[in-house]
Amino acid sequence: MRIDKLLSNLGIGTRSEIKKMIKQKQIKINGELVKNGKDQLDPDSAQVSINDRPVAIQLTKYLMLNKPQNVITATEDAFQRTVLDLIAPDDLVKGLAPVGRLDKDTTGLLLLTNDGQLAHRLLAPHKHVAKTYQATIDGIVNDDTVVRFKAGVRLKDGTLCKPATLKIISVVEKDNQSEVEITITEGKYHQIKRMFAACGMHVATLNRIAMGPLNLDQALGPGQYRPLSENEIQALLKLK
Repeated sequence: MRIDKLLSNLGIGTRSEIKKMIKQKQIKINGELVKNGKDQLDPDSAQVSINDRPVAIQLTKYLMLNKPQNVITATEDAFQRTVLDLIAPDDLVKGLAPVGRLDKDTTGLLLLTNDGQLAHRLLAPHKHVAKTYQATIDGIVNDDTVVRFKAGVRLKDGTLCKPATLKIISVVEKDNQSEVEITITEGKYHQIKRMFAACGMHVATLNRIAMGPLNLDQALGPGQYRPLSENEIQALLKLK
């Protein structure tokens, strides 16, 4: 990682301010004066000092990714492309990992962070963090389906799901398709697909648009990502 980018991410100053500090011979990496803001370092092992005072390097990353299809939610895989393969090298800090998982063919909002405590809180079953999806369903979703979701769908294997909110966006009877929005507060394996399967329907497409207070940025195209804003980070950290 570039030294100017690292120090900027740590809140030491803007890149222009850091450039000025370098000119004034204030910054060292492993005891050697930095001569250029583009100088590279390993944040996990480098020792950085400003005016001979050590700088604590602890980068916490919070990234919002619009996950595309055919990418797996994993940190590494020998054969398939993972969500971390979509992240630029400068943003690949130690411990960065997806929070939860989306199926290979499911798209939309995915949070990546190296904040393990936050990830645990978001995924803990007793926290009931809401997750909202938009879906195209092969089948006609009606008011009876909405009531069934509200009561808690029993899956084909007998598992009873917690109550979920199902909203009908549109129904095209001639195509036997429905557009819906679903909010669940748990994360069973293939849960939404299995819930609709229990109702005799098939999920054609599934796109996550929200997780807790975090909403998918519509400006992000498939495969694009951005850092969370400070307001978004604080909203997640306030979850209890």
